[in-house]
Amino acid sequence: MNMPWPTLNDPVHDSQRLFRQLLAALSEPGTLHTLEAPTPPEGGIGTALWGTLLTLCDLDVRVWLAAELDTPALREALLFHTGCRLTDEPTQADYALVTPATMRDAPDFAQGSDEHPERSTTLLVALDTLVTADSAGGSWRLSGPGIPGQRALSVGERARPLMRQLAASRERFPRGLDAILACGKRLVALPRTTRLEEIA
Repeated sequence: MNMPWPTLNDPVHDSQRLFRQLLAALSEPGTLHTLEAPTPPEGGIGTALWGTLLTLCDLDVRVWLAAELDTPALREALLFHTGCRLTDEPTQADYALVTPATMRDAPDFAQGSDEHPERSTTLLVALDTLVTADSAGGSWRLSGPGIPGQRALSVGERARPLMRQLAASRERFPRGLDAILACGKRLVALPRTTRLEEIA
């Protein structure tokens, strides 16, 4: 018997707290944040991503699930706890729950437009590795708004194609993709304003 997916203990106050953490992560790209949220069943998507979904999803939100993360239990939990709409069309998604492997096939997510850049998909990425470092270390160097000087981030070799796509996405600004990268309880946000430079 599958364990049920938990929801927020105090939906109003917990969602407000988590939303403030997500805003802080987006305003300071590359900083590591730990989300205290319900832990999904073993083999799920991780605490930080589940807390993010519980916070951001509602009746008006459309979510696309990558095949490697798409399970009947997750679908049931999302519909029951958030009421969001699940879509099979990447271009219609407000949020896309993905892994680095998903991005190798380059799904056609919405990029927004010059007039309406907000009409783009935000990627919620489940990672195996997520480590921040000073500018002397890490696999990627980050700069741009919200970053004094530079920051560095290591996301593992498997995520390299994903990071290259996010780096290319910035060239289409104000169009492009925003991303929240998570591993376990930790997450980092990479808005489309962030410059990503691969460290050799």
